[in-house]
Amino acid sequence: MDMRKLVGRNARRIREKAGLTQEQLAEISGFSQQYISGLEKGRRNPTIVTLYELAAALHVSHVELVLPDEQD
Repeated sequence: MDMRKLVGRNARRIREKAGLTQEQLAEISGFSQQYISGLEKGRRNPTIVTLYELAAALHVSHVELVLPDEQD
């Protein structure tokens, strides 16, 4: 299981469910749109702190970002 890809898929799914664009999430979270894009593509290796901050911006538990999905 590639955790970077898993976190990216979960982040994108949650962001889209919330009706947010990458730009809007970037503004809320304080991360750049380029970072959000790279994260969603599984190209970033987020720290634990990043996971917490991203989860807070998405109003979900940090656990939701690392839960296995149907692709894993």
